[in-house]
Amino acid sequence: MKHFLSFLKSRTFLIQLGLAVVAVVLLCILALRWLKNTTNHGEFVEVPDFSKMSVMEMRKAVEDAGLRYQVLDSSNYNPDYPRFSILEQDPVAGNKVKANRKIYFTVNPSGYKKVTVPDIIQVTQRNARTMLQAVGLDVQRVTYIDELGRDMVYRMKHKGKYVKPGDKLPKTSKVELICGNGKIPGSARVQADSQ
Repeated sequence: MKHFLSFLKSRTFLIQLGLAVVAVVLLCILALRWLKNTTNHGEFVEVPDFSKMSVMEMRKAVEDAGLRYQVLDSSNYNPDYPRFSILEQDPVAGNKVKANRKIYFTVNPSGYKKVTVPDIIQVTQRNARTMLQAVGLDVQRVTYIDELGRDMVYRMKHKGKYVKPGDKLPKTSKVELICGNGKIPGSARVQADSQ
């Protein structure tokens, strides 16, 4: 123990300790300078506004700004934006970021996603409208035919073609409901024949 204490007080130990402290300080200074140069400390790029740009325009603008990008899928079609254009970006325009930062984009799909037509046959017109609106479809008009069930849905049309439950239509499509008017089919003909 005496030798150890005398070694701690010796000139050799103090020189070694001083050299170690100087080496640590130099390493810290070099590491900080290296980090400053490699991370571009204090150098920022302002994120441009990419909204409504096409994907091709966005790619060029990202490269020109010295950034990277990743396109995220989008299932929500926005009719106010062109197809395959940028809907959202993260970080938003105007933020200051480091060069080579990755920007995440949400792209407008080519159209509304398709929804399944619900089974509204033999359902009242009022309930049918509610069921159609619940999946994102609209009723454009109602046509009446001679059928006993008044306001009961018997068939559906989309763009002049008959549609059946389970078919797929683009969201926000407009359908025509063919409903009964409460008259027995062929009753007008029967009355005419009996006279």
